[in-house]
Order: sequence, then C-alpha cells, then structure tokens
Amino acid sequence: MGEKIDPNLWSDGAQPHLMGGKLPSGEIVFPMPVGDAAQGVEPYKLSRRGKLWSWTSQGFLPKEPYQGPGSGPGEGPPDFQPFLLGYVELPGEVIVESRIVDARLEDLHLGMDLEFCIVPFNMTHDTFAFRPLAAAESQAA
Repeated sequence: MGEKIDPNLWSDGAQPHLMGGKLPSGEIVFPMPVGDAAQGVEPYKLSRRGKLWSWTSQGFLPKEPYQGPGSGPGEGPPDFQPFLLGYVELPGEVIVESRIVDARLEDLHLGMDLEFCIVPFNMTHDTFAFRPLAAAESQAA
C-alpha cells in the first residue's frame, strides 16, 4: 500500500471508512472540515456502502493539480488511463464524488450497490474509490 493521498480522508484498520463530520445541527458533511470550520464538528465514519447516483468516464488527462498516471515527469496523454467517476449516495449521510473501479462504463446503472475500497492512485499514493458490491464480494471470497 502507498501513502494516503490525504492523511485524514479515511480511517485506518481492516475496514476503513471515509471520514466525514457531524455538524452541531446533526448534518453530515464530507470531507471533515478543517481549521475554524471544524469547531464543534465531530469526526464521523461514513457508511462503507452506497448507491450509484450518477457517473461518467474521464477519457482525457485532467488539468493540474491532477497528479495521477500520465502527469509525472516524462509522462503525458499517451500514458493516461481513462477511469470512471461517480457520485455515490451514502444513505442518510451524504453524496460523495469518487472513482469507480472494477466496472466498465456499460455495467453501471442508477442505484447500483457499491462498496468503499482503497486503490493505488499513483506510484506513491493511494486514494479511495467505490466498486460494485458483487466485485467486492468476489474479491473477499
């Protein structure tokens, strides 16, 4: 495993969770606020499972500050690998933007069950993603 792309983005342990915040009003937010905005906000472990709310594919090299494959020294658009992005609704909590892994664009559908996972982002860092629940269960078996 690589280093977390952000040290506070998800919890450690065998079953990591994205870390959101619970505002004094009870509203759940993601990511966990920092600085003055974090006053009175309690860390909150978000659900590991959610439903696909919307999606697209990233078919070209994103602009800076993107630092994934294709953006390193000596790399360029030919080194870029397209990936899937989606909004995942965590019931009763929030909707988060995430990479979608272990799926093809044509496999995705509204309301698809997804599970949180950690994946490599580049040679040194990991990031979070969601994968179809069926793929997650087959990898656990």
